Amino acid sequence: MKISMSGTLFALSSALDHVESEVFGVTTHHAKRVAYLCIRMGMELGYAPAQLAALAGAAVMHDNALTEYIAARREMDDSFSLDSIALGPHCEMGERNMSRLAFYENVRGAVLYHHENADGSGPFHKTAAVTPKFAQLIHVADQLDNTFHLDSVSEQKYEELLRWLTENSGKLFDVSLFELFRQSVPYSELKRMEGDGISALLEESLPVYSQEYNSDTVLSFATVFAKITDYKSHFTSAHSLGIAEKSAAMGRFYGEDADTCTKLYLAGALHDIGKLTIPNEILEKPDKLTDKEFAVMKTHAGASYEILKNLTDLPDVVAWACLHHEKLDGSGYPFGKTAAELDRNERLLCCIDIYQALTEARPYKDGLSHSEAINILRDMAREGKIDAKITEDIAVCFKA
Repeated sequence: MKISMSGTLFALSSALDHVESEVFGVTTHHAKRVAYLCIRMGMELGYAPAQLAALAGAAVMHDNALTEYIAARREMDDSFSLDSIALGPHCEMGERNMSRLAFYENVRGAVLYHHENADGSGPFHKTAAVTPKFAQLIHVADQLDNTFHLDSVSEQKYEELLRWLTENSGKLFDVSLFELFRQSVPYSELKRMEGDGISALLEESLPVYSQEYNSDTVLSFATVFAKITDYKSHFTSAHSLGIAEKSAAMGRFYGEDADTCTKLYLAGALHDIGKLTIPNEILEKPDKLTDKEFAVMKTHAGASYEILKNLTDLPDVVAWACLHHEKLDGSGYPFGKTAAELDRNERLLCCIDIYQALTEARPYKDGLSHSEAINILRDMAREGKIDAKITEDIAVCFKA
């Protein structure tokens, strides 16, 4: 399958930003700004385009394991709060996720050590002399955007930033990084990064390479993002992975080729990525949602579309993933599409999403049996909500 891995990661970076915003208070496009600052410094260091692409990919993914870490801590301690996040464990989890991605060998240690301080006071006590350069670049870019909120800049803020870098040289950052940053990111460049302009800057600075990836590589990538979404709420800790696996299984049931089955897995893995934008007090509510809360919950489908629509290499995957709450009679959301506007795989993801939700155990309900879930799907099919043929195919495919 031919896709642009860096372009795909940039498109998904806004989902990771929502998690970092909830945890650290970062502003919109944080991951892209970190990536762009790293690219600018990498260019000054003379990195080749392939190195820059790998560095940018690691920068976008630098805090990919925050949801996983928070879920693990809450599992151990109900009183855990976001104020007590330990840097080391989430870096280790993030590095493990990175090891599943195609470009990992080029960025080994970049995520694991991106919170290391030059004087050895970081979580793993590594000094600048033994910390990978990519990790150092991500560290300085991440800290600058966290500290100075670079979605909006002024000459005064830039001067304050440079003073802060000077004060922390030899402590947080290697002494060489001050001059590297000053040379590669003048005020005029920082000004160009404001607001939504960062997306265009990334496209300009880093050519998007579309490469052929085998199914195993794409499946590993999809699994990483399914876990990021699923860890957002322990109520649905394997929901996206379950839908990914069942979607691919249905593709095989229909005799689809390997690429189509891989795309179905990817669509299932990404279908709920918009839930990263939903506050945890709604996602984690053990009781029935109020009308107002349900209205907020429904926005995840539109958010998924806004996040995924820039996956220009995979328009079919985007449609299959983002239309999983549409209904044949037009009563679904976010677009209110009707039967004539929904192809088989769009209908398929809808049916599988319902089946998976019905058969999953949640803290407030037991999972239904296969036959009980199929009976509910048949009722919905008779009401004109979902596809009757696909319902019967699911009944056959997943019969114990």
